[in-house]
Amino acid sequence: MAAAPPCCAVRVRDAPGAAGPRGGCSGVVLSRRPAIVLCPAAPFAPFLRAGPAAWESPAALPPGALRPCPRPRVLVPGEGGAPRELGARLMALVPCTPFRRALERGFGPAERWRFVAAAEDGEEGAGAYPRALPWFAWLRVPELDEPAGGWAARGSAGCLRKGQALLACGTPFGDLCPELFLNTLSRGVVSNLAGEENALVLTDARCLPGTEGGAAFVPAPGGPRVVAVIAASLCWKGAEWVGLTLLCSLAAILRGSAAVLGEAGVAVPPVPAWVAAVPAGSGRDPLGWTALVECGATWGSGVLLAPRMLLTCRHVVEARTPLRVTPAAGPGRDAADLRGRVVFATEDSSPFDVAVVELEESVPGFLPPCLADTFLPGEEVSVVGFGALGRACGPSVTAGILSAVVAVEGQPVMLQTTCAVHGGSSGGPLLSSRSGCLMGIVTSNTRDHGAGATYPHLNFCIPITVLQPLVARYRRTRDPGAFAGLNCAARGVQAAWKLQQQPGPPSKL
Repeated sequence: MAAAPPCCAVRVRDAPGAAGPRGGCSGVVLSRRPAIVLCPAAPFAPFLRAGPAAWESPAALPPGALRPCPRPRVLVPGEGGAPRELGARLMALVPCTPFRRALERGFGPAERWRFVAAAEDGEEGAGAYPRALPWFAWLRVPELDEPAGGWAARGSAGCLRKGQALLACGTPFGDLCPELFLNTLSRGVVSNLAGEENALVLTDARCLPGTEGGAAFVPAPGGPRVVAVIAASLCWKGAEWVGLTLLCSLAAILRGSAAVLGEAGVAVPPVPAWVAAVPAGSGRDPLGWTALVECGATWGSGVLLAPRMLLTCRHVVEARTPLRVTPAAGPGRDAADLRGRVVFATEDSSPFDVAVVELEESVPGFLPPCLADTFLPGEEVSVVGFGALGRACGPSVTAGILSAVVAVEGQPVMLQTTCAVHGGSSGGPLLSSRSGCLMGIVTSNTRDHGAGATYPHLNFCIPITVLQPLVARYRRTRDPGAFAGLNCAARGVQAAWKLQQQPGPPSKL
């Protein structure tokens, strides 16, 4: 970043003579005239007169709703590297209603989502997320006032696109050790969007507990602009860590805070129109090659190679019940359910987990993907799929690098990446970030059955070079036997996909 990010750490203490620090988090300095800081409301939970029930209020909570009076402190970079600790005054706690609605729609209790958010003294609420998660605190920090100061550069989350580059800034572990961790940066992409004007944003930027309240930036002419605030640093679905961070749109927070800021005499400048403009697309949209594949209670992802042809994984469709395929919405095309049938699926003994599906109708306006023919370890890649969220928000995008290319007799047979891959991503496309070409299809991430841990950032894909000649033969002959060779892989290929040495004991992966 060209300039120091307008971020800070926040420490919340009891009244004088009490036990001392109670909670900490990150924050963002949004204005320097007057100086105001935005941070999560959760560290103020121990002071609520009404207890956790206060989070059900539809309106802002004034300082009088808290007892005893908390003493927030703001830590900002100082000279010589040591943070400056400044006194602050709580203006109000405010809810972000559009963010809350998006949470309720996409992350309900039945989905078994869990989040690491700013500390709430263990109070998790009755829903699938901590009740304080949609709440934020406004702090006034007089010592940060600058006569010539203004607002931090902002952008609109409503104009974000999946796959867009994003930078997150926060302080890991909050106020625990700001000398080391104050305003740490992390890079990722916009993974998914939900709610009114994208009130809820998911990113694969890797954030740690304590970064809640930090800022998410997007590149823009003139420098990065704040578009969202970190709401939850780590997410789980059931027992699976999904490797995503939950963000709340800054614009949505500001709209919900208009009355509070207006009473304090704080004028919020509008976002310039040129910042809000969305760049035109290239016409070839990788999201348009991706489809949701549902087979009974099982669901996964798929890659469209032709208007009526889709590749997915055998384990997604092995129930043999009727298939429902929903291509992702694209320019001029809404998401619509199509019927499909499996024309080929590899045998259980095959190392390649592949199924070929023919659709009853053509996907309108379909543009076929370009196919990669080389794989360079270390190149930037992305995965698109319906992992974790299913139908809720459309396909997600996660980015990483091609971490390894496993070859047998000089031919690539397995691709490994660092993209975050979750349950439901199987069958989705692996893409080159540089060229946009289709490199392969995702088959799995890694689970250590001994430790009971899932590693979303180590996953395996079938190279498209393995499948492309077979696909071409099938499209020419319409004979499913074109794929029969996938069931007769060489011993070295089988060993690679068993994730174990040969000879040796069975792998625990």
